[in-house]
Amino acid sequence: MRGRMREWSGRIARRVRSGDTQAGMSTAEYAVGTIAAAGFAAVLYKIVTSEPVSDAMQQLIERALDAGF
Repeated sequence: MRGRMREWSGRIARRVRSGDTQAGMSTAEYAVGTIAAAGFAAVLYKIVTSEPVSDAMQQLIERALDAGF
C-alpha cells in the first residue's frame, strides 16, 4: 500500500512540476457524462418495460413461484 501511495504522490508531483494540473474532470465533462448516463438510463428503461421483456420476466417469476420444493 505504501508503495502505491509513493507512486501516486510521485505522479502528482510530476504533473504539478510539468504544469499539467488538470488531474480531474471539468464541469463540462461532468455535464456530458450526466447527459450520457441519463440517455442510457432512458434506453434501458424502455427496453426493460417493453412488452417482450415484461412477458419474459412475468413468466420467469411465475415459474419460480410454481416450482416445487
